[in-house]
Amino acid sequence: MTERPHLAVIGAGPAGLAASLAAAARGVRVTLIDAAAEAGGQFYRQPAAALGARRPEALHHQWRTWERLRTGLDRHLTDGRIRQLTDHHVWCVERGFAVHALAGPAQDDGVVVRADAVLLATGGYETVLPFPGWTLPGVVTAGGAQAMLKVGLVLPGRTAVVAGTGPLLLPVATGLAAAGARVAALVESAAPGELLRRPSALAAQPGKLAEGAWYTARLLRHRVRALVRHTVVEAHGADRLEAVTVAGLDADGRVRPGSERRIPCDTLAVGHGMLPHTDLAESLGCTLDGTDVRVDDEQRTDVPGVWAAGETTGIGGAALALAEGHIAGRSIAARLHGTAPDPRAWASANRARTRLRTFFAAVDSVCAPPAGWAERVPDDTVVCRCEEVAAGEVRAATDELGAGDLRTVKLLTRAGMGWCQGRMCGPAVAGITGCPLTPARRPLARPVPLGVLAGLSEKRLE
Repeated sequence: MTERPHLAVIGAGPAGLAASLAAAARGVRVTLIDAAAEAGGQFYRQPAAALGARRPEALHHQWRTWERLRTGLDRHLTDGRIRQLTDHHVWCVERGFAVHALAGPAQDDGVVVRADAVLLATGGYETVLPFPGWTLPGVVTAGGAQAMLKVGLVLPGRTAVVAGTGPLLLPVATGLAAAGARVAALVESAAPGELLRRPSALAAQPGKLAEGAWYTARLLRHRVRALVRHTVVEAHGADRLEAVTVAGLDADGRVRPGSERRIPCDTLAVGHGMLPHTDLAESLGCTLDGTDVRVDDEQRTDVPGVWAAGETTGIGGAALALAEGHIAGRSIAARLHGTAPDPRAWASANRARTRLRTFFAAVDSVCAPPAGWAERVPDDTVVCRCEEVAAGEVRAATDELGAGDLRTVKLLTRAGMGWCQGRMCGPAVAGITGCPLTPARRPLARPVPLGVLAGLSEKRLE
């Protein structure tokens, strides 16, 4: 009997799950690899089982979709069509394909998964732009605050300000308020009402109007004050956060003199959008469009045998990730069986993909960080937390030493040489210096113990 073709899916969020289910249902043997202890990704994070959450659905916006995905995954796991590897951190993918991962919480045991094709569903990560006081205890990312609530059932603080820009702020603010925190303000630097001036985007996704109205009603119910076209200019505190100063912005994204106000709080959940995780795609040689992995209508990259779906191809939320993952899974199944896929088989998912891409392109144009944010960062503000590099050192690298790209800035200042390898500080360094935000191609997507590298020939999981 001919063995079924083998697909390795990296990432068990919405895109990875949708692709795994679609491919497994069409005769492909799937290995689903994820760094978390359970499937679901960042969007469908679940409370730890030991906490005994009675109503975990209250923490999620699309619980029925998650139940459908989980039921499908459980069925395929039972039937042996899908093998799930949790707590596996992928650090490299070799063409061929050999997927190298670190297993277990300690990440000191190396395994290799060999497959006929690979789907990259590695998601995205938050962008946080620096300001005075942003390193104080009590300042967290918006997604970090949400993760604490979803996974640990804990609040990051009792009185919170949610700030930055982008759609993530709404579920974070309403989620914290519903869980018992007092949300003193939702501070949005953009003007979301500008979306109303883009009728084509709203026509492509009319349900988003209803979703926005639902969140607005929740904010009103919990008496959350919304400050539109405002930004956090400073966080205050000695040993931890005690208050933030926010200010209004003019049409050019610059602070309006005299508009500053101080808001007492013990938590600031802040985020300025997201960027795709592209480390594995870059190491494989996949072409990028800006910061996104380039794919065709089948979600194929330009590297044969490699597909990509979800946030790694462009930030667009869970619904878009599901559509892209479904298309990728069907395409992979057909290609691995030696046939050309029929696009009519995923016509519905394709329509959803087109509409959602149109909508989120408009969201990106509206919910952009304020144009003047970099000018407001004082020279003594830390930009790279790993290496403790201040904004003044970064500016000097370009203004005095002639650096013209992020790599040169890193060599001159060490900004980006720390544990996160520039993922956190990269957008800030680019904004402050004016250098293009170009992803750095790395052979390894995460730190790897030397013992794992030395024992590669001994570790294999077929």
